[in-house]
Amino acid sequence: MDKNDALSAFGALSQSTRLDVFRLLVKAGEKGMLAGEVSGSLGVRQNTMSSNLSILSQSGLTRNEREGRNIRYFVDTNGLNGLLVFLLEDCCGGQPELCGTLINEIACAG
Repeated sequence: MDKNDALSAFGALSQSTRLDVFRLLVKAGEKGMLAGEVSGSLGVRQNTMSSNLSILSQSGLTRNEREGRNIRYFVDTNGLNGLLVFLLEDCCGGQPELCGTLINEIACAG
């Protein structure tokens, strides 16, 4: 991920509803969620949610699959991994062993 891609991702996450959507999709994991489920879970109108989901997809943080008349959304793990690598690529001044606590916290979050 380059700087412009990272800025796009940060821009997408800098709005409260989109951050809530992203975190909800992270929790949903591999099964993802239908757009209507996301709207209902967060109490956001579907047309507003559609716009927010579109911005997250354009930023590379989410992806979607059509299921008949519905669309299921997922976190794009490649986009998330790219963003985390971008943020942490120079972590701890070239001493990766110092980042162990941070990596363990990310891996064991829950």
